[in-house]
Amino acid sequence: MPKTAPSLIRCLRSRTTVLAVAGTALALVAPATATAAAGQTRAAAADPVSVLSYTAKERRTALAYWTPARVKAVGKSVDLGPTGPKAKPWRGTTLKSVGRLFFVNASGADTWCTATAVKSANRSAVMTAAHCVRRGSSPGNTNTDMVFVPAYSKGKQPYGAFAVRSAMTPRTWETDSTDDLSTLVVDPDTKGRKLTDVVGGQAIAFNRAVGGTISAFGYSATRPQRGEELLRCVGKPKKKQGLQAISCDLTGGASGGPWLADFNASTGKGVLVSVNSSLDSLTPTEMQAEIMGTPAKKVYDRAQRA
Repeated sequence: MPKTAPSLIRCLRSRTTVLAVAGTALALVAPATATAAAGQTRAAAADPVSVLSYTAKERRTALAYWTPARVKAVGKSVDLGPTGPKAKPWRGTTLKSVGRLFFVNASGADTWCTATAVKSANRSAVMTAAHCVRRGSSPGNTNTDMVFVPAYSKGKQPYGAFAVRSAMTPRTWETDSTDDLSTLVVDPDTKGRKLTDVVGGQAIAFNRAVGGTISAFGYSATRPQRGEELLRCVGKPKKKQGLQAISCDLTGGASGGPWLADFNASTGKGVLVSVNSSLDSLTPTEMQAEIMGTPAKKVYDRAQRA
């Protein structure tokens, strides 16, 4: 049976709540493990990118683990209340590049985030939030059994599932809980095809000025969808405490979902300028995201060359 006991993880950043659906802690990292990991982090401090890798055996295990029954069960196990009025089910053209990212979190609970295939040199890069990969400021607490399912909808996996081979996050997330974004690298599918050869990829932009109109997408754990349908908010971002924010009531499960500028509803294409990161606890209908600058570019560049 899935190991799910829902709650929301608290982000260490002041006044924010990260959006991954997660389980109550079932086990704690042993002090010795945490100390060793911290030492490794200090030794690698010169490298601005932290890399988490999964063996071939672990990737095969991940694909086998996420059966249709387990996927269905994890959605049923979480209920974050009714879907808000700002988050609307997406009824336009299928967004092949956007999907659910399933994993087992550091507490041992089945859960999910949202992620997006993006254009990259290796045709295998996926953007999501760093807290969908590892806990902030806690090097030893990382997620396992990570699988990306593009265009997931109501139990259907039209393009199959792609095992995550490696996950890159800013070192600052690992040590200080800042720069909440990640680029994943996924394996080819069972036919040997690379991800964006199958589903395409969204364009991506760094150091873009905050403004314009944003479409934010995510698989919220709110009802009636419970992660089974893609939801969208539309808003105009503003700068806020070093981040950017839009009016949006997506919540847990929508973490890592794309912020698409210049979005064309008829083609499903836009420019990814950030990902869903957190909600202000004092303004729970305000979605926050990083302004993707140098840390994000370094993470993406490392991943697209992997």
